[in-house]
Amino acid sequence: MIHMMSTPVTLLPSSTPPQHRPLSGVPVRGTTNRRRFSTLIALSSSSKDIPEDLLTAAGRLVWGRGLPPQTLVSAVRVGWSAAWHLMMRQLAPSSSSAPGSYDRPASAFPSVPHHYKRNPSHLHLYVALPCPWAHRVLVVRALKGLTSALPVSVAAPGFDGSWRFPVIEKSTSGDELNPSPDRANGCSTLREVYSLRRGGYDGRSTVPMLWDSEKKEVVCNESYSIIEFLNSVDIGGNINRSSQLNLCPPGLKKQIDEWNRVIYPNINNGVYKCGFAQSQEAYDNAVNDLFNTLDKIESHLSTSRFLCGDVLTLADVCLFTTLIRFDLAYNVLFKCTKKKLVEYSNLYGYTCDIYQIPEVARTCNFEAIMDGYFCTLFPLNPGGIRPVMPSACSHDFLSKTHDRQVLSSRIKQPLTMSES
Repeated sequence: MIHMMSTPVTLLPSSTPPQHRPLSGVPVRGTTNRRRFSTLIALSSSSKDIPEDLLTAAGRLVWGRGLPPQTLVSAVRVGWSAAWHLMMRQLAPSSSSAPGSYDRPASAFPSVPHHYKRNPSHLHLYVALPCPWAHRVLVVRALKGLTSALPVSVAAPGFDGSWRFPVIEKSTSGDELNPSPDRANGCSTLREVYSLRRGGYDGRSTVPMLWDSEKKEVVCNESYSIIEFLNSVDIGGNINRSSQLNLCPPGLKKQIDEWNRVIYPNINNGVYKCGFAQSQEAYDNAVNDLFNTLDKIESHLSTSRFLCGDVLTLADVCLFTTLIRFDLAYNVLFKCTKKKLVEYSNLYGYTCDIYQIPEVARTCNFEAIMDGYFCTLFPLNPGGIRPVMPSACSHDFLSKTHDRQVLSSRIKQPLTMSES
């Protein structure tokens, strides 16, 4: 990565006659070029009237006040395109069967070993606030009343794209869901935590990750396996109103699985297929699948309060953590631009309905989400400029009346595979 000089260089005021005729756009060579550059540096060091950075000064020296030469524009474009594809192939591996289409790597620790269901002690959760996969775990942890029983360490995105833990913990005012030091191992990065396991680890260090603090072992880093586990076990003898909530009732298990087979590839992972597409064809296919699926769910939610009827389930949690990020990040940064979430009356009302569950709202950090996408995904946003938050994504808008509770008395039609 090129580090540009940030020390300001001042030039002569525009009213001062220059010692040399301004360049006409044709680069000068040899002695004349070196003399002009030396004069530029000497003059700029003695004037403070017009601050100008060295790169701008060098650009004017080479091609004057006109546009950069076409050859330079072409060269930079070719170089940036090559670097972009190189970074994207590492950040977002392409499918071998569909070149240019994002193929999410499989989790290295895909399931929670069975013995943890009998003895779920000594567990620690690693998450990051921008990540929708980690967010679904935080939502289930909150809904199940496990915030005290299952301690958490919150990583933040580093400048290099890795997950890092701040040295000094922010003041939380009673809310622990802020970037924090590693409370289980005292590591500075998530990669270091993974490397503590027996035999080490050299794969992707992803969140969420469930950790055994006693055995120093990765338990699981597949989000859906973790939320199924948290929904089904009683951690730390935590017996209260929330722990009795079942987000996957046996009678709805088939419907929940059916919805997830639709939501995961087309929406949860679908937004990433749009944003990480490395060809026009891959993007076109992904964006069509995404919005076709959103249209179907919009229609379904016109007669059903939640995906499976009157009760909130794991399928709703998985859909919610993508929807809450849709207008914040995916619509702009991932080029999911056909429609905004707020343009879907049922999907937006459904998102508000879930957000207004107090335990859920407390897991949402919109500033962290926007920072995590716009300021960290360098290949997608090289300038690192974060756009203003859409008004429809603010707490005030999401807290408005949605009237979706009236749907609870209506007859629901479950999703069938023919609809998917």
